[in-house]
Amino acid sequence: MDIPQHVIGFFIVLMLAALLVEPLARRLHLPFSAVLVLTGLAGAQVLVAAGIDLGLRWFQFHDMVLYVLLPVIVFEAALTLDLRQVRADLVVLAVLALPVTLVSAAVTAALFLAGTGHAAEVGWGTALLAGTLLSATDPAAVLDLFHRAGVPHRLSLLAEGESLFNSGLVVVAAGLLLERVLDGTGGDGGLLLSGRFVWLCAGGAAVGALIGAGTVALLERLTDAVRQGLASLTGSYLAFWVAHHGLGLSGIMAVLAAGLIVGLWRRRRRSGSLPSFLEELWAWAAYAANAALFLLVGVTISLTMFREHWLAMLVGIGAALAGRAVAVFGVLGPAARLPGARPVTLAQQAVLFWGGLRGAVTTALALSLPLALEDWLTVQSAAYGVVLFTLFVQAPTLPLLLRRLRL
Repeated sequence: MDIPQHVIGFFIVLMLAALLVEPLARRLHLPFSAVLVLTGLAGAQVLVAAGIDLGLRWFQFHDMVLYVLLPVIVFEAALTLDLRQVRADLVVLAVLALPVTLVSAAVTAALFLAGTGHAAEVGWGTALLAGTLLSATDPAAVLDLFHRAGVPHRLSLLAEGESLFNSGLVVVAAGLLLERVLDGTGGDGGLLLSGRFVWLCAGGAAVGALIGAGTVALLERLTDAVRQGLASLTGSYLAFWVAHHGLGLSGIMAVLAAGLIVGLWRRRRRSGSLPSFLEELWAWAAYAANAALFLLVGVTISLTMFREHWLAMLVGIGAALAGRAVAVFGVLGPAARLPGARPVTLAQQAVLFWGGLRGAVTTALALSLPLALEDWLTVQSAAYGVVLFTLFVQAPTLPLLLRRLRL
């Protein structure tokens, strides 16, 4: 992962600029992610106008995003998820993580193919890939809104839990689909339920759980907060490396499982309500990783994309919304009435639908698409369109929906 020094300096300048304008974003009720995208876009356009090439290439995005940034984001989300509270809504979260994600991906893929297939010659395999990465939810941008609006804790937990579990599944599914598309066998509609998909997920989670347990055993013997933080950081990347590079399993599922194990230990050891150094360290790391991701989105967006791929953007937005609506109202509602499941009201379903924002995982997968994928720019444009719609339309209007529904 060879990134030129001037590129690093450029991103540091952009980050400082974004931090300076963050207060304005809060007044406009925009997520900080939106400010980062605008800052990256503005900075890139200034350089383009000056005839400067940063030298950023897709393989740098792939390595940095999938091997450095995404594991941090997933581990931090797992670390902060309270498994004790998850148990009460295990059935609903299981439905959100798998059936809702599968239905959303399938409907989105079908509509994406219908809307762009003739113009861009998008095949079914590529459409499935697009539908899958557009189905990864990321409530980070709205959880703060939930808390400030006094939304019931259960609703926040459902949004957070769904995002964590479906993100891991989406990363695995997207990797398998991309593999099939590149080798010419991408039309296999049963891929998401294949034995290999289950093996990669379950095997990766098992490896992560073992390394998470080992990390906890080490943390028990360390009394210094800084060394505990370093041990958790080492454990997270070790889980990813052993699963992904060592055993050919899902590294993201390994990181997720390790984060859940370490998080469970942390809550048992916590004294008082103040966050520990461990939690603050990972909150900072995830903040920095998310910031880098959305700056990359802004830098890689071009005005040409809006001119030449506006159809893919619009179709992606419409398909993602329709797929999410069918999955939430058509699958979650009935499934929440199953034995052992706690009911999910129509108002709560509406919030989960509109609050199912696309963010870090969709961005990461879009940024890491290889040039060998024939329609990579079409898929990336659709993903960018959906993420921009998330940041500039869904997130700002969510408080209006919460007030209208009296949540």
